Amino acid sequence: MAQRVENYDVVVIGAGPGGYPAGIRAAQLGLRTAVVEKADLGGICLNWGCIPTKALLHGAELVRSARSARQFGIDLGTPSVDVKKLVAHSRSVSQTLAGGVGSLLKANGAEVIRGSAEVTGKGEVTVALAEGGELLLKAPHVIVATGASPRVLPGLEPDGKNVWTYREALVPETIPESLVVIGSGAIGAEFASLYADLGSQVTLLEALPRFMPNEPEAVSSTVEESFTKRGIRVEAGARVSSAQSDSASGARIEWTSADGTSHSETVSKVLVAAGVVPNTAGLGLEKFEVLGRGGFIQTDSLGKTAAWGLYAVGDVAGAPCLAHKATHEAVRCVDAIAGVRRIQEDDDWRDWVPRCTYTTPEVASIGISAEQAKERGISASVSTVALAENGRALGAGETVGFAQLTVSSSGEILGAHLVGAGVTELIGMVAVGHTASLSAEDFARTMLPHPTRSEIIVEALQKNLGRPINSL
Repeated sequence: MAQRVENYDVVVIGAGPGGYPAGIRAAQLGLRTAVVEKADLGGICLNWGCIPTKALLHGAELVRSARSARQFGIDLGTPSVDVKKLVAHSRSVSQTLAGGVGSLLKANGAEVIRGSAEVTGKGEVTVALAEGGELLLKAPHVIVATGASPRVLPGLEPDGKNVWTYREALVPETIPESLVVIGSGAIGAEFASLYADLGSQVTLLEALPRFMPNEPEAVSSTVEESFTKRGIRVEAGARVSSAQSDSASGARIEWTSADGTSHSETVSKVLVAAGVVPNTAGLGLEKFEVLGRGGFIQTDSLGKTAAWGLYAVGDVAGAPCLAHKATHEAVRCVDAIAGVRRIQEDDDWRDWVPRCTYTTPEVASIGISAEQAKERGISASVSTVALAENGRALGAGETVGFAQLTVSSSGEILGAHLVGAGVTELIGMVAVGHTASLSAEDFARTMLPHPTRSEIIVEALQKNLGRPINSL
């Protein structure tokens, strides 16, 4: 049987938070578009990452709120957790949204093709169809949006039973009595916080000298102190040599602490959260010489590689590996392909990708820190306002954290680092201010509702300008 051939304007490989928005936007612009996906519509974020994790974290938040209700004169007793119902809720949320992705693609006129794709030539994508057979797709523009997978380290190979990746951590059959988390990036820190709230005895091991190493010291020290008070054991500078199932219900982990002390422990579960690697295997990209360090696809600021009409967006194109960055890149890439608008991003555009960690307390950052400004030769000043100085936070009993704003000597807002309850909902204010090119003076004159946590951002800027009203 002759191979069937279909012609398109754009072929997108992958239907995660980079791929499906690329497909939708391309179809909206009148381009005949195909989106190839071999697994779940919505990708890892929607099915096995951001969305189900946040659903579980909300459950943990309810448990924590019930435990702390006594300080408000409310006795709810000792809360119990039905983990199966909690997991079922998170899976239901993911399934609902995944179904919505398919409907959105269809409504906008993008065709979904189920199968595994390989770029077999210039403008040619061969799909091994899930239903059997092959289909050759031809298009002048091919966008790779295949995402990334958990990094596997020697001696720390997950077995799906007692040595977990985030996938197993999202669907536990029971709450483990004890859990060791390897890695204090967003994934590791969030699961450590989640399982501590659900009742596990949690140890968090970080290889680098500092907990949450990608955040400023003030952020990491505040969150570490909060974790410690909640009973989470945090060990920075820890070197893990092995983790493997020791029995049907436990795992043996060998590690060395920063002071050189060796540890050998048996715990219920070990979660390996040591970063991600790009999903480029089997795509046939080696022949186009577009793969860079770590196997990530090298692109310009609009997602274009150095090869013909080949593009890449999202995690597969490099850090920061975040869903909203993938979606932003996808829309920008397709707009450039269609010639709707030519966007030339600043060299530092990646600094302005919001970074959120949904621990307790939450962490939200954007832009650069004072230390980074100094490294770049930028004269800057830092101002910090504690959440304990905010009426809304004080009334809610959630005073751990702060807002820290970095402003250049010329009045440009360089970055914001927030810690505390609800701050992931606030960081978008600074993102909008940056897009609108608001100076610190412009932003500080903004009238915000009272009492709200959002006031700490304006207060921090007023403090930077030397005229704080509600802080010292």
